[in-house]
Amino acid sequence: MVGGLDKYFQIAPCFRDEDPRMDRHYGEFYQLDMEMSFVEQDDILKIMEPLMKELTEKFSSKKIINIENNGRFKQISWKEAMNKYGTDKPDLRFDMEITPITEIVKDCGFSVFAEAIKSGGVVHALKVDQAAKFTRKEIDELTEIAKTKGAKGLAYIKIDQQLDDYKLQATSYKLISPILKFLGDELSQKIVEKVKAKAGDIIFFGADVWKTVCLSLGAVRNECGLKLGLKDNTKATWCWVVDFPLYDYSEIEENRIDFSHNPFSMPQGGLKALETIDPFEILGYQYDLILNGFEVSSGAIRNHEPEIMYKAFEIAGYTKEQVDNKFGAIIRAFEYGAPPHGGNAPGIDRILMILLDLDSIRDIYAFPKDGKGKDLMMDSPSEVDEKQLRELGVKLS
Repeated sequence: MVGGLDKYFQIAPCFRDEDPRMDRHYGEFYQLDMEMSFVEQDDILKIMEPLMKELTEKFSSKKIINIENNGRFKQISWKEAMNKYGTDKPDLRFDMEITPITEIVKDCGFSVFAEAIKSGGVVHALKVDQAAKFTRKEIDELTEIAKTKGAKGLAYIKIDQQLDDYKLQATSYKLISPILKFLGDELSQKIVEKVKAKAGDIIFFGADVWKTVCLSLGAVRNECGLKLGLKDNTKATWCWVVDFPLYDYSEIEENRIDFSHNPFSMPQGGLKALETIDPFEILGYQYDLILNGFEVSSGAIRNHEPEIMYKAFEIAGYTKEQVDNKFGAIIRAFEYGAPPHGGNAPGIDRILMILLDLDSIRDIYAFPKDGKGKDLMMDSPSEVDEKQLRELGVKLS
């Protein structure tokens, strides 16, 4: 962009120093990297959507089911995605939304809910249709999944059958739950009404700090979708997650502000936002493309102004000298004058894995690496001798 190429794309092999997983090949992947000058966020989204529609039609038999009335992919803010689905990679092949119920239960006698709210937390509920049939063992398994995301437990209410209750003058249900004695019948029925539950459903609850509640119920939602066969591989649900927060607390150092997603993104509101808004309220021009619960592309409108770059890093605890030392090349380039620009880089391997319903991204590769980074066909990497190292000017220590 600084050199005057106003737009480009490349199919590029990339290398990553991260652990492998089902959707992440060891060490390397291929991406369709593209960037354009003088664009805003929606320009990038409009460029990518027709391509993704065409790829879905050409490489799979899936039907895209969630196109908006204007022909566009659905856009969900990061906050909405976390609140409704408990993840920033929502699988929209099934509805199953999370419902905040903090206001309803804030004065209840159930200490788990009351203490969470008193300490600044929230209470959310996840209604799962026709899941009251889950056994105690299955509920225990879901509880363990919630605990992997920081939850202390997983309260629930089973809706057993509809009752005719003329006293309440409303539809009521026979409920089964260890927490009914703490909530009371009237409040329990209010919760059932709030989440629109009916006979045969189950309601799971999360009570903790906001992010823990979202992530734990999101993990439960994902597992319930799997258990109930709701992840229909004949469907393709594309969406954009937008409006990511620019900052969050560091996962490594306690009480330290750090970048939450991409440190080189333009903050919404520019320099004025950085100078006047609470860091945790600042949003970035960042966007992820999601397909059936997998993130297949990340992108951003880039922070191309040195003054804004220095300020953004200052909030995250970096001095000007540290920024110059770590990112001097990009800072110097931008000082020559860079146009506003943005782009994204869809992962080709991951998109194909999802479109072709493969169990692992390794099935995409002709010569995949195993979990330890070894190519079993070539038996590499292998040891090299001193002569080979000298030829390359490489020294091992």
